[in-house]
Amino acid sequence: MSISAISPALATPIQGVAPTGYLASAAQPTTTDGSGFAASLAGAVDNLQQLQSTSNQLAVQAVTGNLDDIHNATIAATRAQVTLELASTIRNQGVDAFNEIMRMQA
Repeated sequence: MSISAISPALATPIQGVAPTGYLASAAQPTTTDGSGFAASLAGAVDNLQQLQSTSNQLAVQAVTGNLDDIHNATIAATRAQVTLELASTIRNQGVDAFNEIMRMQA
């Protein structure tokens, strides 16, 4: 059984991950002003708010009897909960990293 090599078309870089090897030379220079991080963070918060809003709307529909499929409400509530836990964990890790940097001696 022979194993074929990975073609370059399958080795495309993932968005947000720094490319390595031969793909690194084709990478565009990145900015260091933090605008990309700020945009990603704002997008994540907007997504979280949208998920919570959808969950709340489906919960109200379930309580009033206007919801045909309770599974949609359950899935939306779980998705909003997991996303909120992820955002909270990332925030805590960011605060821990900041505190660790502040404890470093110059």
